[in-house]
This record gives sequence, structure tokens and C-alpha cells, in this order.
Amino acid sequence: MTGSAISDDLYAGIDVGTQGVRVVVTDALGDVRGSGRVPLASRRVGDLHEQDPSSWWTAVAAACRQACSSVRGRIRAVSVCSTSGTFALLDDGEPSTPGLMYNDRRGLPYAAAVRDAGRELWDALGYPMQGVWALPRLVAALADPGPRRLWDSGDLRLAHQGDFINERLVGEIVPTDWAQALKTGYDVEHLRWPAEVFGELGVSADGLPPVVPPGTVIGTVHAKAAEETGLHAGALVVAGTTDSCAAQISAGALEPGHWNSVLGTTLAVKGASEHRIALPLHGVYSHRSPVDGWLPGGASNVGAGFLAEHFGDDVGHNRDRGAARYEPTNGVVYPLVGVGERFPFESSSITAFSTISGSAKDERYAAALQGIAFVERLAYDLLRAHGASLVGPLSVTGGATRSRYWLGLRAAVLDHPVRLPREPQPAFGMAVAARGAHRGQTVVESAKEMIGHHPVIEPEPGRAARMNDGYLGFVEELVARGYLRSGSAERTPA
Repeated sequence: MTGSAISDDLYAGIDVGTQGVRVVVTDALGDVRGSGRVPLASRRVGDLHEQDPSSWWTAVAAACRQACSSVRGRIRAVSVCSTSGTFALLDDGEPSTPGLMYNDRRGLPYAAAVRDAGRELWDALGYPMQGVWALPRLVAALADPGPRRLWDSGDLRLAHQGDFINERLVGEIVPTDWAQALKTGYDVEHLRWPAEVFGELGVSADGLPPVVPPGTVIGTVHAKAAEETGLHAGALVVAGTTDSCAAQISAGALEPGHWNSVLGTTLAVKGASEHRIALPLHGVYSHRSPVDGWLPGGASNVGAGFLAEHFGDDVGHNRDRGAARYEPTNGVVYPLVGVGERFPFESSSITAFSTISGSAKDERYAAALQGIAFVERLAYDLLRAHGASLVGPLSVTGGATRSRYWLGLRAAVLDHPVRLPREPQPAFGMAVAARGAHRGQTVVESAKEMIGHHPVIEPEPGRAARMNDGYLGFVEELVARGYLRSGSAERTPA
């Protein structure tokens, strides 16, 4: 990114995802020196989505060995991110339950009781406790008399997915971080487990881990873990965060007014703000930042998944060239996969729709690209209207960044410059956090010295004006269908 490191200090970032584990090893300046990847298998039956926690460690160890196999230098620190809200219950350090994944739905029957028990707190924090979050899933797991007896006796405790890996790295019980803890019911405003809410649910909070800020040193790699992973014994183990927050770190979107759009199968936006932004009816809530302030964000159900469903493999450069003839199209598309939307507005019934009158495939494709870009702009206009600022170029990541045409279109629709981080993967964000802890820096300070970007893509003025007309028509259609109130397209100053 910025040249070779002078010292031999190296840093490892580990991302435990749904499909597999990724590991990167970087030097102090952010150049990637080694990487590894090992797949994970899931069990999905009805509402259940489970993984074997032991497979998490096996995959982490193998991916670390791959990443470390050819590097020169000493790994000084390591940090782990994982899927948000995934956990297992442990008995004497060993899994007593499967890993209950972030989108496992067994907690849905308990969601109303969880919301009622903590309604005052959830309202104050600005989000409803969703049925697929970790706390309803914990209540569901403890509805089984066997685990419940062990929990009540103090023999059973909860470990988030990242905690499970950190315990094996350190060789003892470790704290979790406040990003992982949020969906388990942690009060990120007052930094405590709300014992009164757990009491209302009839669940003791004693089996929950202590909580520290992301970026905190929580131990060192012990000898057995070093032997299994190829990491160096004595390397610092640093509290990580969720995978989405780790991706935000790797994009460098950590200072107030800086934002990152992740556009792949679906669209998510995350940024940094001096104050907490909470819009429950629009799907926006805030994590606590590892430094001062908050990390608000939201996730839409539109995205490139619509392109795959409606155009198959017929996407990319050739189709992009045809789409360029239609800016804007003569109608609009809301490019949704499935039923329901959560951000930048909530609807449980909306489905994809089109007002395109022509049948030209290029125009339909163009309308889908534009529709996704219009939702992205609507998201930022909503956030700005509620106090967010957008300063400097917008960082963009995800599979959609492979299309240079789409990047230029998005810059024009947003009427704002965009840029691509050179290493956008969550594992790299964790290497940034590890390096910061080793050097006594904040994550923000470490990011400034490690993260690089490709050249900024500026909006073309004439194109931006044309696409603004298309955007206003898109919003008018949403208003006419009852999904938005009139005036939603009014942009507040950055």
C-alpha cells in the first residue's frame, strides 16, 4: 500500500464468516504478506442454522497455518472478527450446544417477550430486539430443561463466535467486545449487561462474558495455540468486532462523516457519527465506536442479487455498455429479491416492481443498476435528514465494485465522489486493529497509517444532473405507492 515495512513486525487478522475462515498477515504499513482461507460447513433445517464450534477452531488453525507458512517476520498481535450474534453455550470450556448462527430463527417465538422485557431500554437505544438476534436465541436455547439447569447452576456460559476463537488462542476465558455483545442485549449506552431485563426473562446474566472495547488487549497466544496455528507464542490477542464493523475499519470509514457502502447481493451502509443515530422504523441503529462516537448503519434487501436472478450470467462489461444508452431510463425498477424491505424504509409486503414500458433488455438492466443506486442515495438522504454528515469521498466495497461503469453511475446518482479501498476485506480490518493495539494506537490512528485507496471517482456534472431527474422520479413512484412520504427526496446539506 505505502511501501515495505522497515521492521519485521507482522499482524494477523482473522475473519470467521458463514462460508469459511479468512486470515491475512500484514506488515506495519498495511502490505499483505500472507493469506489463508478454509471453508466451513453449516447445518440448515427449517428455522435452524447451526455450525459445529469445534470446526471454527479447526478452520482458523488451518487458515492461519496457510497465511503464516511463507511470511518472514514475527507476528506481534492478532485480532478476530465474526458473524454478528452467533454464539455457542460452553460447559467447562467445551461446546454444550451447536453454534447458533446469526440468522438462526429459533428465537422468533420468544422475540415478543424479549421486546416487552426490555422495551424501555430498547427504545432508549433506538432499536427493537429482533427475533433473529442473539438474546431471543439464548432464551430459546435455555427453554430446554437440560441447558437451563446447567445455566442456573453456573456450569454453562455463553461465548460469541469470536470469543470462542480467542479463548483457544489465549487458553482461558476472555472478555467479549461490545459490538459482539449488542445483539445479546448489552447496553451500549451505559456499558453494562441489563440484569433487570434478564431478570424479567427469568434468565440469570451470570453466564454472560465481561465486555471490553474492540481493540483491547485481552491476552497472549499460548504455546499450544501457537503450535496449532503457526502464530507466535506471546503475540497479543486483541478484542475484535463483528464482521460488518471490521469491514468498516478496512474501508477507513471510522471518523465522523465518513461512510462505507457495501454492495454485493444486498446493500449495506455504515458510517461514523459523533452522536447516536437511531431510526427504528427505517432499520437504522448504531454500534458504539471503538473510539469516541457511534457507528450507525442500515441494510437494504436490494442489490446485485436481483441482477443474478433476472439476468443470470449476462451481466458485466458488455451489458454495461448497453446500459449506458439509458441514463435515465423511461421508468423505474425497485430491484428487490424476495418479499419485504428494511432500509431505507420498512415494508413487510413490498416486492420488486417495474414501470419500464419498453422491452429492451439493455434498458431493463440499466433500470436495475439505477434502481440500486437510487436506493443507495435515498439511504444517505435519509441519514443526512436525521443529523448524519457525509464528508470526503464515500468508500465503496463489495462485489459490485468490479463494474467501473456502475461505480461512475453511483457517483453521479449520489453526486458525490466515491473511492475503493485497496484491501476491503474484514480480515484486513482486524489486522489494522491488531497493529494499533501493539503500537498503543487507536484503531483510527492505525487505519490512517495502513489503509490505502484507489483513485477517487468524481461525479460527472452533466451526468449527475440527468440522474437527479431519474432519482426524483424514482422517489415519486415510491411516494405514490405509499412506501415514502412526500418530501423524502429533499437533500439536506452535507
